[in-house]
Parts: sequence; structure tokens; C-alpha cells
Amino acid sequence: MLTNRSAPHARVTPVLIVADVRAAVAWYGEVLGFVEHVRIGEGHRAQLGLPDGPAAELVVAEVRPGRRTPLPQTSHQVMFKVADVAEVVERALARGARLVDEMHDWEYGERQAAIEDPFGHQWVLNQTLRDVDPAEWGGTTVTPRPSSS
Repeated sequence: MLTNRSAPHARVTPVLIVADVRAAVAWYGEVLGFVEHVRIGEGHRAQLGLPDGPAAELVVAEVRPGRRTPLPQTSHQVMFKVADVAEVVERALARGARLVDEMHDWEYGERQAAIEDPFGHQWVLNQTLRDVDPAEWGGTTVTPRPSSS
């Protein structure tokens, strides 16, 4: 698959619509560790990614015809893997986020909490505690994922 320095490299890239692109870029950098790769106009659009590790990219875009910020009762969630859920939640709340779901450890080996960022987008912060076979908690592996090693 070809890559292009002017476009995100991830195969699935969330596009979050915000009223203030520059404020959102700063917040996602300070709280979640994203870096800006490409800026398209001062307040039009930005492509963000993580500085290291597996590809994770995000586009932040301005409100335009056909694009809107989240509305009450209509939303989405972006699941984001972090090293320490508690630390990221604390940092997010200190910078204006709202806690949606308290931190909880799940039987499938993950610790999660959900926040709503100041721009109305929900993030499920996810920390892996241990590797668990889905059969241990009642899940079923349908198509095994390729080995990450």
C-alpha cells in the first residue's frame, strides 16, 4: 500500500469536528500526547499522530457545511490505548474534560475510563493489564489477529 506525506498513514482515521482547531490540537497534544504532522490552514484542519509506537492518527477539522460538532444524544467514542489510565484521566480533568465513566478493571484484562473532551468528543481510555484468552470471560475468537511479535 502506498503512503503519502500529505495524508494520514493509518487505514482507519477518525475525523473529529471542532469549533476551534488550534485549541483542539493543543489539548490533544497536552493531554493525550498527539503531535501535529500536517497543518492545512491556520484553523481549517490538522493531521495528528503519536510520536512513537503503532500508527494512530487523528484528523481535527473545522465545522463546515456537512460537518458538525457532536450533538446531545448523538455521539461516538474513540478508544485510545494509554500506559496509565488514571494519570491520563487526571490530566484530562485538570484541562477541562468531563468524566463519563469511572475507571474500572474488566475481566478481559483491560482497565478503562471514559472522558468527554472540551470539544464534545468521548474517549474511552484503555490500559492493558494482562493478556486474556476471550474464552476465559465468555468471548469467542472468530478470526485470530496476527501475532504482534
